[in-house]
Amino acid sequence: MVVVKLIYTTTSSFPKSETFGIVSQIQRAAVSIPANIAEGCGRNTDKELSRFLDIAIGSSFELETLLQISLDLEYMTGDPYKDILSQLYEVQKMLYGFKQKINNNV
Repeated sequence: MVVVKLIYTTTSSFPKSETFGIVSQIQRAAVSIPANIAEGCGRNTDKELSRFLDIAIGSSFELETLLQISLDLEYMTGDPYKDILSQLYEVQKMLYGFKQKINNNV
């Protein structure tokens, strides 16, 4: 959820011409991470949870790529980029750890 808040705060300063372009993609990828974790936790089996964790992990890498593109296009500066990336890496580590724990139970 921290990453989502950082994303919405940061993308509010992106060019208005990108509202339905990269901003929308970045926001959807960010929201997809906690949404898929929540949906997976609501499922009945560890196998289903693991599948939704995979989707969340994929969204985190999509977000990472979109952030790099935004940096390259100079829509954001290094500091916000580094702050978000640092938080995103922590989320990725937690997701991998959670997935490993789940898969050991399957």
